[in-house]
Amino acid sequence: MPYTTEEGGRLNNFAREPKVYQAEAMTASQKRNTLILGIGTAVLVGGLVGVAFLVSSGG
Repeated sequence: MPYTTEEGGRLNNFAREPKVYQAEAMTASQKRNTLILGIGTAVLVGGLVGVAFLVSSGG
């Protein structure tokens, strides 16, 4: 771990910084998969809201 010495001899311990990299552009198949997951998530959340509404209204 990298240590630095401050005035008076105190040591400071800093966390290692992760390597920085630039993200690559999404491919067509990755875009398609993201769209499918987004639609699936929207359907799931809509269904859960619908079930919650039905249960809370006593139906």
